[in-house]
Amino acid sequence: MAMEGRREANKSVAVRGSLTTGGGVSGMRYLSTASVPLAETAAPVADAIGRERFAEFKENDFREVKTNPLSTFGLDVDTASYTTMRRYLTEMKRLPPKDSVRIEEYVNYFSYDYAGPTDNVPVAVACELGACPWNAAHKLLRVGVQAKRIPKESIPPCNLVFLIDKSGSMSYNGGFTTLLQALRLLTDQLRAEDSVAIVSYASGVQVELPATSGADKAKIRGVLDKLRAGGGTSGGEGLQLAYEQAMKNFGKKKNNRVVLVTDGDFNIGINNPSELERYIATKRETGVFLTVLGVGYGNYKDAMMKKLANAGNGNYAFLDSVLEAKKVLMTEFGGTMLTVAKDVKLQLEFNPAQVGAYRLLGYENRRLAAKDFNDDKKDAGEMGSGHSMTAFYELVPAGATNAVANIDPLKYQKQTPVGSPELLTVKLRYKLPDADTSTRMDLPVTAAAITPNTPSESFRFASAVVELALLLEDSPHKGSASYESLIARARAARGRDEDGWRAEFVRLAETAQLLMSSKQSSTDYQHNP
Repeated sequence: MAMEGRREANKSVAVRGSLTTGGGVSGMRYLSTASVPLAETAAPVADAIGRERFAEFKENDFREVKTNPLSTFGLDVDTASYTTMRRYLTEMKRLPPKDSVRIEEYVNYFSYDYAGPTDNVPVAVACELGACPWNAAHKLLRVGVQAKRIPKESIPPCNLVFLIDKSGSMSYNGGFTTLLQALRLLTDQLRAEDSVAIVSYASGVQVELPATSGADKAKIRGVLDKLRAGGGTSGGEGLQLAYEQAMKNFGKKKNNRVVLVTDGDFNIGINNPSELERYIATKRETGVFLTVLGVGYGNYKDAMMKKLANAGNGNYAFLDSVLEAKKVLMTEFGGTMLTVAKDVKLQLEFNPAQVGAYRLLGYENRRLAAKDFNDDKKDAGEMGSGHSMTAFYELVPAGATNAVANIDPLKYQKQTPVGSPELLTVKLRYKLPDADTSTRMDLPVTAAAITPNTPSESFRFASAVVELALLLEDSPHKGSASYESLIARARAARGRDEDGWRAEFVRLAETAQLLMSSKQSSTDYQHNP
C-alpha cells in the first residue's frame, strides 16, 4: 500500500454505527450499517482512502540478456487499476496510491488496431519497435496479442450466476447503486437461450432467483430492484452457493460463469485469501469461470479482487460509473463474458547480439519461471472474445555500458556474441477453453521488420499511457518522463476515438499534472514557510 495510505490506515471513522472486528486483514474493522440511514454513514474521504487495500509489489528491473535471455509471464487483460486511478483523480481529487498503479492495466484499458487471427487459432501476435520516449539511449518494444472476435449472435448459450454483495459496507460506499446499474445493463444483453440465477450474501447467503431464461428480463429486473444492502459479508459462502447454482444449470457447450460484484471485503466464513484462491481454482477445473466486478470505495479490497479473478480463469474490472459499466458489460460484452483462450503465456527470448538488457513494464504479479512456459499445469491468463493484450519492454542495445548495474564482466561468458540478426523470438502458448493441452506459436523477429519509419498511432498513444503510469508510481526507471511529453504525444495520437476514452485520458493526465504540481508546491511551502 502507498505510504500515504499507511499513515491513514489506522484512523477511525466518525460515523454512527457499530464497529465489529472483521477477518481478512488483521486488525481491520468494518461498519455494520444494517439500520443506519445512508446520510449518516458517509465516511470522510480521507478515512475511506485509508481503508482501501492494494497489494504491494516490486517493480520489474532490468535484466542482462547474457544471463537472463528469457522473459516469461501470463497474459493479463484486467483494467481495474486504470479506473481506480480515474476515481482518485476525479472523485477523491488526489493522486492514486503508488501501489494501485499496474502499468499493464493502464495500457490494456484501451483497444488498439491489432490484426486478428486469420486461421483457426484464437489469437494473433504483432510487434513494433521504436524509440523510448523517456530514455533516448533505449528502444521500446511493443508486443500485442489479439483474440478473435465472436459475434454476439454466435456466442454459446450463457449460464450465468450473478453473485451480489449486499453487505452493510455497500450501502454507504456508493457500490450498491453501481452494482444494480451494472447488472441491469448486463440483463439487457441476455438472449432467450441464456439463463441467469441470482445469489446474494450479507450476514448470510440466499438464492434470490433460480436459473431463469434471459427472455424473462422483467422477472430478473424485479428481483434486482427489491435487493437492499445491510449486514456482514459472507462472501466465501456466497461463492460456494453461486458455484452450486452454476453447476445445476451447467452445460459443456455453454458459457458457464459466476459474475461476482463486490467491494471485496470478505469478513465472515471463508475469508482467507489463500483459502479462497484454492477453492476457486478447484472450481475453474469444472468449467465454471469467474468474472469479478469491483464497485464502491472506502472498504475496497483491490488485492483480494485481483487474486480471485486470477484464480477463477476470469477477468477483473472496476466499475467507477455507469458509463464504465456500459463499456465493460455492453460494448465489451464478449471480452468480459466469453473466454476464447485460457492459460495464455508469453515467453520472449532475446538475442544477446542485439539486446544487452531488457525490462518488462508491468505484469509483476503475472511473472512466471522459464520452466513454467512448457508446464500445462501452470495457470496463466485468459483472453475473451475481441480482447487485446499489450506488453511493453524497454530495451538496452547490445554493447551499451552499465546496462543494468556497475558489475564486472562475467569471466566465462562469451563477450562478443555474433550470429543471427534476429532481435528476439516471441513464443506463445494457449489452451482452448475446454482443453487441457496447450498449443505453441513461435514468431522470430528482426528489428528491421518491426520498426516503421514513423511509429504507429497506437504505439505512440500506448507509450503515453505507460509514461503516465511511470510518473504516478514514481518509478526509479522513469528517466526523463514528463507530463508535458506524454500529454502532447497522447493528444496527437488520439486517432478515431468514438467513445472518447482517449480524450478522457488526456484530461486525466492533465489533472494528475496539476495535482502533482499542487502537491509539490504544498511540500515546498511546508519546508520553506
